[in-house]
Amino acid sequence: MGTQPNLINGSSAAGDQLASAFKLVGFKNFVRANPMSDKFSVKRFHHVEFWCSDATNTASRFSWGLGMPIVGKSDLSTGNSTHASYLLRSGQLNFLFTAPYSPSISSIAGAGASVPTFSHTDCRSFTASHGLAVRAIAIEVEDADIAFSVSVAHGAKPSSAPIALGDNDVVLSEVKLYGDVVLRYVSYKNPGITFLPGFESVETTSSFQDLDYGIRRLDHAVGNVPELTPAVEYVKSFTGFHEFAEFTAEDVGTSESGLNSVVLACNNENVLIPMNEPVYGTKRKSQIQTYLEHNEGAGVQHLALASEDIFWTLREMRKRSGVGGFEFMPSPPPTYYRNLKNRAGDVLTDEQIKECEELGILVDRDDQGTLLQIFTKPVGDRPTIFIEIIQRVGCMHKDDEGKVHQKAGCGGFGKGNFSELFKSIEEYEKTLEARATTEPTAAA
Repeated sequence: MGTQPNLINGSSAAGDQLASAFKLVGFKNFVRANPMSDKFSVKRFHHVEFWCSDATNTASRFSWGLGMPIVGKSDLSTGNSTHASYLLRSGQLNFLFTAPYSPSISSIAGAGASVPTFSHTDCRSFTASHGLAVRAIAIEVEDADIAFSVSVAHGAKPSSAPIALGDNDVVLSEVKLYGDVVLRYVSYKNPGITFLPGFESVETTSSFQDLDYGIRRLDHAVGNVPELTPAVEYVKSFTGFHEFAEFTAEDVGTSESGLNSVVLACNNENVLIPMNEPVYGTKRKSQIQTYLEHNEGAGVQHLALASEDIFWTLREMRKRSGVGGFEFMPSPPPTYYRNLKNRAGDVLTDEQIKECEELGILVDRDDQGTLLQIFTKPVGDRPTIFIEIIQRVGCMHKDDEGKVHQKAGCGGFGKGNFSELFKSIEEYEKTLEARATTEPTAAA
């Protein structure tokens, strides 16, 4: 969870020290409970907005790389002279890419902004500091007015007071989350609105509407912060979200570098917000610290996108890795997959395990279900934000209406993959060492 598996390690001693300082109990001792403590009604993730300097090309790259057609736009062609925004959608997943127009044009032609919280000054400063990065994690709530007022009353730092959009069809408000990232509240008074007023459908010739690689929703959005405890306490204080999972350096690493992590969740656990902090005093610099340096502060580290068929998704994404899509982190050695049958042979067929190896998919499980996951390389110039593709298997249950749902976090967040992956690498290196001592050196 929340990490690129070949970069995150951990020191037991450092992990123990920080666990004590931050009162973390670690994965083994953490007891999951849902106190139903939300301070306002939360439904689900609504969208993720990226701020960038060129929304047209960035949106096209993500559309092609993730199989998400561009379905909506708000730009000069729709009367918006303030910013260009393009909406990508696959299932329930909405990605919004926004870039500024010239402020001189905007002041002459008038506003027309479809995202009223957009700021030329803030956007330019944001992209200069962070590069391509997430500005807003938006969640749909029952009432964005109430969510904002309750949040601020409980210590949230306000970013934008509630604003009614359209004919009072939608209400939008924002509070600060961490770094320059905001938590955006969206509520609907008109159920006929599919996103936000001011957005228009794109022409069929502009984006292939049948583009689809099987990605269906945002599973969790992970942030990196310099200090975990104040960040977690801040978000818990104004949302009421509860702790869903916890990891320390001892849980997810070896002896070189590490992290601590806490996952927060709303009552229905459809919104999962993990946060990581670096561990210091280890052999290597934590990947989290590297992120914080390149991002110039806290921010969204990665977005975990849930697929309905990860094999289909990965086959399509890997076809495009070298032609405008996304590249993936190196696959683990063969020993990882030879051990996989023992760990997940009762869930995955031999053919599926073979596909996991061919596609570089990692597999983990907890007491409830199984998690299949893979990480892209960073999606921009900086070694900061990346994408995780996952599929959760198991944990199905019926609600009060008889509808079948999958429990949130089914299969965990990949904790087991770290230890298994490192063990596999160590075993693989041993075989190379043994080979080097028994085989003669080839002549030059």
